[in-house]
Amino acid sequence: MKISVDGKFEGPGGTADWVQAWSDDYDLMPQVDACLLGGHMYPGYEKYWTAIQNEPDTPVWITGAAPTPAEREWAAFITNTPHYVLSTSLDSALWPQTTFLRSADDVASLKEGPGKDIYLLGGAGVAMSLLEAGLVDELRLIAYPLIAGQGKALFASARTRRQLELRGVEQRAGGLLSLVYGVTSG
Repeated sequence: MKISVDGKFEGPGGTADWVQAWSDDYDLMPQVDACLLGGHMYPGYEKYWTAIQNEPDTPVWITGAAPTPAEREWAAFITNTPHYVLSTSLDSALWPQTTFLRSADDVASLKEGPGKDIYLLGGAGVAMSLLEAGLVDELRLIAYPLIAGQGKALFASARTRRQLELRGVEQRAGGLLSLVYGVTSG
């Protein structure tokens, strides 16, 4: 997830307007064979990445900029990657490899099945509920060098204290930090 230094995933306008590109840049593609998103995030995600898949050189609606090479690479990768959407209300998607899950128990069953890692993309509500349910093994955050001030904090709804194990830190261009934490028990 992309956050400000003060832990916000959205600014006061309801978006992370400080993010210039939505490629996640975690080098996860070789170890991932499924993506998981929440029902609130999925429609915008599907719209954004479909636009890049269909017109890879055209500016996209969130950033207003042409897709980066990493975004084009991710768009190609997810064309053939199954997506799971945790939602009690959504039941249709444009992408044929999309399956709807209705509960954390469904996510637990998916996680227990064969295959590589499942990449939990978000949104924040789903990430927090699955973290609380003990279904998140690792957090990968990209911290942007700004204080967002007003906005939504990523961990504001956490009910359980969680100890995290730092697994990696990498300084990136523009002052960004890539942080990787293992999630331990509460």
